[in-house]
Amino acid sequence: MDNNTELAILFADVVGSTRLYQVLGDSQARQVVGLCIDVMKVATERHGGRVIKTMGDEVMATFTTPLAAIEAAEYMQRHIAANEVLQADPVRAAIRIGCHFGPVVQEPRDVFGTAVHIANRLTSQAKAGQIVTTASVVERLTPEWKMAIRQIDVASLKGQHDATVLFEILWQNDDLTHTVSSIASLLTADQRVTTSLQLDTDGRSWLLNELCPVATVGRADSNTITLSGELVSRTHARFELVRTRFHLIDESTNGTYVRFDSGVERFVRRDTLALEGGGLIGLGAPPQPHSETAIRFRCDD
Repeated sequence: MDNNTELAILFADVVGSTRLYQVLGDSQARQVVGLCIDVMKVATERHGGRVIKTMGDEVMATFTTPLAAIEAAEYMQRHIAANEVLQADPVRAAIRIGCHFGPVVQEPRDVFGTAVHIANRLTSQAKAGQIVTTASVVERLTPEWKMAIRQIDVASLKGQHDATVLFEILWQNDDLTHTVSSIASLLTADQRVTTSLQLDTDGRSWLLNELCPVATVGRADSNTITLSGELVSRTHARFELVRTRFHLIDESTNGTYVRFDSGVERFVRRDTLALEGGGLIGLGAPPQPHSETAIRFRCDD
């Protein structure tokens, strides 16, 4: 038994398997779940991982590096989303994945420890088609992968004293990966991890930096920050680290208003504005301090 090993722990399970059995019947549902499990196993083996166990509609696997685990997770999501059998009506199969890196206790056929529990609980935080992970994984990824990550929540996981920052791997958005990777290549070593942007809305906070350099805001659930309002577009704006400064890029119909703490006010519509200091942002209308669509920002250099 090895008590000093650090591994990436990955859990992947089929979303809504109970409904699959109800709609498809036992035989066909078993086939669909089995195909998903097969993809999970192949992905694990192709990326040097080890399938520890399968539990009904779920697979638990380990990897020696977080990078291998995330590449396997991407393989799982892409191949299940592209499989014609799994995506045939009346029910389209989907999986959710949680991944964490940390110390484990290894036995010949199993692994134990806090890292395993965290990875398992991350899976329950994920939605269909998502890969959810933690900073322990993100900080060990390549720069290219770091550019395909967004912070989605700060959650209190069962059994953990401190809140855990949750990140999503944006495996479906190649354009985001390539675009932000090109921005990251402009940063020098001295410039990295020196700038951060904190965003606050109605009791929730997001922290952007070089590890998490992009966030979007709008009505759609796919945004990092989801805010509802008659004047808010589905994808209203995004915040992006460019060189050493964060910029607000408006993509909306009604524009974005920025009131800096210095008293200066700016209106942006289909344009870019560099952020500095602090202030208040309004989506589609001038910001009001207690509005549900107001965002408080603070830049730290």
